[in-house]
Order: sequence, then structure tokens, then C-alpha cells
Amino acid sequence: MSDSDNPMRTPKIDKVVVHMGVGESGQTLVNAEQILQTITGQSGVRTYAKRTQPAFGIRKREPIGCKVTLRGKRAQEFLETSLSIVENRLDESQFDESGNVAFGIDEHTDFPGMKYDPNIGIFGMDIMVVVTRPGYRIKDRKVESRKIPGSHKIVKEDSIEFFKDKYSVEVV
Repeated sequence: MSDSDNPMRTPKIDKVVVHMGVGESGQTLVNAEQILQTITGQSGVRTYAKRTQPAFGIRKREPIGCKVTLRGKRAQEFLETSLSIVENRLDESQFDESGNVAFGIDEHTDFPGMKYDPNIGIFGMDIMVVVTRPGYRIKDRKVESRKIPGSHKIVKEDSIEFFKDKYSVEVV
């Protein structure tokens, strides 16, 4: 039985995390949260500064961004839309050794239905995609958790092949 015949060896999208870092709190952050909710269809959570950065006017524990975690069908749809915005092209360096991929979108106005509003401005976002195989739950469960065997872990090459086959992504 080859890897392609075994359903437990087929990679899948576990989650998609969309992050907008605006670098300041206030109305700018509220605008970013509204845009993120409009684009993803899900309300996000705020992200906070880990340390004080006087050069940027950021204090520790100040809200400076927002993020949304998408799973299931909503994650699939959002990923397809996002990949079409980046013209189905990803760089090999955007894949990590665990098979996850991260890429950015410069303007939120690239999404369908989003228009430029001079009062709001333009926001970019980072998109992180976590790729797993069925059975990865054994490392996260509370009862009898186990390590993922090395032969079952996803590596960079597996993830690249998955994106090429499923989403017709060109990896350069």
C-alpha cells in the first residue's frame, strides 16, 4: 500500500490563523478588528505587546493587533481566496520544516467585497497555515497522549506537494 492509498497519510489543513498587527491601540485597532471580522466572518481576539519598545511608542501589555483562527470549511474557503490573491505562488522559504506555511497579503482591499475607505486606510495581514495528518490528535489529548512517530510527521516536502496537488500552487 503506497502513501497515496492510505487515508491516514493524506495531509490536511488543521487551521488557518490570520493576524493583523497595527502597532497601536485605539481606533486603528478597532478598524483592523472590524476588517478582520468582515473578511473572515468570525470575530477575533486582540494580541498584546510582549515588551516595551520606546522607539515605536509601544508599552508592554498594550493591545497592538488582532488575530482569528479558522478551522474546517471556513478555513478551506479563506485559504483558497487568499491563495488566489497571491496568484497561487508561494516561495519555498515560506514553508517551515514542520510543513506549515506562512505568507502575507499587503492590502485588505484585495479581498472580494472590500473597498478602500480613506477614513480607515489600508491594512495588511499575515496568514499562517498549519498542515497535519489524521492522527495528530494523540499528541494534544489529555488522556494517554503520545508522541507523533517520525514516519508520520509532515515535513516541508510533503506540505509543498500537498499545496501543489490540492490548491494548484506554484512553489518557486
